[in-house]
Amino acid sequence: MARFEGALAAAALMALAMGGVARADGGGGGGSSMGGMPSVSTPSYDVAAEYAKGVEAMRGQDYKGAERAFGHVLSVVPRNAEVLLMMGSAQTEQGDLKAGRRSFEKALKVDPDSVAGHRALGVVLARQKETDKAKVQLDLLKAKAATCGSACPQAAELKGAVEAVEAALAATAPAAFQDVAPPAPDAAQGDRSYLAAVGLINNRRYPEALQALRSAETAFGPHPDVLTYIGYTYRKMGAYDWAETYYRQALAVDPDHRGATEYYGELKVERGDIAGARRMLAKLDDICGFGCPQAEDLRRWIDLGHEPPR
Repeated sequence: MARFEGALAAAALMALAMGGVARADGGGGGGSSMGGMPSVSTPSYDVAAEYAKGVEAMRGQDYKGAERAFGHVLSVVPRNAEVLLMMGSAQTEQGDLKAGRRSFEKALKVDPDSVAGHRALGVVLARQKETDKAKVQLDLLKAKAATCGSACPQAAELKGAVEAVEAALAATAPAAFQDVAPPAPDAAQGDRSYLAAVGLINNRRYPEALQALRSAETAFGPHPDVLTYIGYTYRKMGAYDWAETYYRQALAVDPDHRGATEYYGELKVERGDIAGARRMLAKLDDICGFGCPQAEDLRRWIDLGHEPPR
């Protein structure tokens, strides 16, 4: 279960100031049983700490140390696209382009729409002098940018990705880390993205919320609160398979995460798997002991067979 170390009031006030009403404990958004921002709700497992070690190692140009830390994270969540991208960057910076390329390709298998993934793969292919394949990635990014336009949530990211691959194709010197994959946001930036996502979810602006959550995930790695919100956002967009992927990742990191357990149960109700939802409810009853809002919310879902009226 995620721990919370005293900033709940401040975090709640910030969320309310943004107009958000989603509860980080379940019943409106996602997250841990205690709430708060990822940088101040450090979980009692090692995954988030290992990811942070990897990010700091990247910033300090200790790429071997970064690879080791990201490897520890991937041992828990082997199909997390953000961690695979960071792993690929660490490998690439050590000069192991083949290993980096494999990591980027794995990331794109997990998330074929990842702009960062296509950017990283395009840059590495250019560095390997596989110009035609790099141009395939560039053309794909340009097509996404054209479809996206200047006002979509990914406009700036797409513009940067196109420029990075074009520069890699034109350059004679090896690309720097920021060309392959820009450095992860710091904790303060991650918190801002996380809180922005809460407000966007409450206003049903799900594509923008997803973009903000991606930024938070890059900052904090596979933090269960962030993963649960991503799953919730995908669920609200009707992408049930993606929602399940992220709920399962959150529970792989923190098996007793109340928010992820509740929302996974609600997803099962929406899919008609009442027996599966009851298993999630039994797990919540066991975790909570004397009861908790997450268990009561899921119980209402099961009793009605759908989302309760608000």
